[in-house]
Amino acid sequence: MSRPSRAAPAPAEDGADQGDGISIRTPPTRVVALVTVAATVVTVVLGAVTGTAVLLIGLLVFLPAFASALCTPRQTTLVSAWVSIVVIVPVALSTEQLADRVTLALFALGFGALAVYGSWLRITREGTLVRLRSTAAAMQRQILRPLPLLTDDVLVDGVYEPVQQDKLVGGDIYDVAATPWGTRVLIGDVQGKGLPAIGMAIDVVGAFREAAHREPTVTALVDSLEAAVVRHNGYAEQRGEPERFVTAVVLGVDTGAETQLVTCGHIPPYLLHDGTVTAVGAGTEHAPLGLADLVDEPRTVSWFPFPTGATLLLCTDGLTEARSPAGAFYPLETRLAGHVDITAGRLTHALVDDVHAFTEGPQQDDLAVLTVRRSPHRMRSPSVGEVSAAG
Repeated sequence: MSRPSRAAPAPAEDGADQGDGISIRTPPTRVVALVTVAATVVTVVLGAVTGTAVLLIGLLVFLPAFASALCTPRQTTLVSAWVSIVVIVPVALSTEQLADRVTLALFALGFGALAVYGSWLRITREGTLVRLRSTAAAMQRQILRPLPLLTDDVLVDGVYEPVQQDKLVGGDIYDVAATPWGTRVLIGDVQGKGLPAIGMAIDVVGAFREAAHREPTVTALVDSLEAAVVRHNGYAEQRGEPERFVTAVVLGVDTGAETQLVTCGHIPPYLLHDGTVTAVGAGTEHAPLGLADLVDEPRTVSWFPFPTGATLLLCTDGLTEARSPAGAFYPLETRLAGHVDITAGRLTHALVDDVHAFTEGPQQDDLAVLTVRRSPHRMRSPSVGEVSAAG
């Protein structure tokens, strides 16, 4: 049995410090140095020409504040020292307007010290913020693993875009599990948005990862997901929060020619093969996870052919319910018909770019689009139990 592989981490950006997993861009010291030297030269020359050197040199006092917004404390100290020297030297060379010159020198020293402290405070706060964001990003990537994901049975790739760009995870979920019974694929959409929806997403993904390796049938796996949603709603009710449901599609893919499908109130998958687009499992949908008690019929598995070379598209309603400025919904099936010849690797990105152009505005909902294809090597390695039985 193989495990899904993870995408390699992105390379560090040029000029960034990657110590302890934290990336902070190098300050634009060259720009600050050029501005400081140029301002000094211009001020001194104009002061000499106009005879108002004391007034113009006073403007240099604000250069350390400019440096503190962009530079490190050490670099800000250098700028402050430079300005202090430029302001103090005239005091030592001339007794004219001595009171004004001394006042400027004191202001230069005071503003310089404040600028250094401000720079230190900014760097400290930025470091704390970056560490918090780095920790949050690491935690969220444990919830939804980076795509693509590869097993012995399938290659799953796609695009995931939460509506809140400062988060890596939203209410849409997906996962892939390589098990002794083949590969199980999950895509789902938690009702609602925000942190409560993310909490439900964590519970459902965790239940999938545990039950996918325990339950030998796809229906039993879905029943475990149903139980996880019900438990979460029970805890939410105790906290006075509203109950939520989850729409989902669960696939079971092995070395056989047909694939298992259970659709729980979710958008059906689309099969792209031989220039055609077919909605898979249409008419066999079941109640969303968390609402099974409202219907009498148990959830059952649908089977459909999934030949080598075909592409299976899974998505959430962030794609199908995207609206144009005129209020029209994104015509997914029509747009798919125009992309039947595109490679699976480009299909999801092409659809996401297309829907952004279609809406002509900001994203309104989380968006997940996945493609599933048979792996080039479809021979599944035997599980530990199979090896023991063979021995």
